[in-house]
Amino acid sequence: MTAKAEYGNWISKRFIYIPAIVGFMFCALGLLFSELLIPALLFLLVSAYFAYARGLLAGRANVQGRIVELVLSHLDWSGDGRALDIGCGSASLTIKLAQKHLNAQVVGVDYWGGNWGYSKEMCERNAKIEGVIDRITFQRTSASALPFDDEYFDAVVSNLVFHEVRDSSDKRKVVHEALRVLKKGGKFSFQDVFLLRRIYGDIGDLLTTIQSWGIAKVEFVETRKIASIPMTLRLPFMFAKIGIITGEK
Repeated sequence: MTAKAEYGNWISKRFIYIPAIVGFMFCALGLLFSELLIPALLFLLVSAYFAYARGLLAGRANVQGRIVELVLSHLDWSGDGRALDIGCGSASLTIKLAQKHLNAQVVGVDYWGGNWGYSKEMCERNAKIEGVIDRITFQRTSASALPFDDEYFDAVVSNLVFHEVRDSSDKRKVVHEALRVLKKGGKFSFQDVFLLRRIYGDIGDLLTTIQSWGIAKVEFVETRKIASIPMTLRLPFMFAKIGIITGEK
């Protein structure tokens, strides 16, 4: 039987199991205290929603894969040279980047661990199965302090990672670090919750700030306007606030 790459799911099973357990506990207590039946129903609905959303992400609809593809479709790069994927997770974007650009040498970095169960070994296994392991290397590091010289890469990408970087409270600094390692004239495509004001502030101000770092070209594209994301996933805590910042240094 042919081995198949496993890229996981962006919705951890704990988002299903924990509210379900709490909901059933409230149901049991509701036999004694009827007022607990309402919170029981709410917790069970939360569990059902995340189970449904999880199926949409990695099931037949493959919303997860379509969102990843958007990063590459907005990377205007020739494919010659070195590319970096920041926060590679299970290496889905890293591998797609290597498959699209056959002359590229690609590096994927991540801190791994945490809620999703991704690992360097998982990335290497997926890259081997997909036939690109000879052009990809993986390193464990934080996105807030990349172990590369200034202007080392010809292209840099990242997908839904910057807001998750825990060792930097200012996520704009994480974006700045990603652009530090990009060559002058290099291309970038970053997707994240850039419309979430409590993290990034005003999107117009963010773009102006990025340009002030010496970036020649930068533009923002709202993901939900260019992707067929189901309405049930367009909630504020899901994909309503994501977008792509792309351009040239």
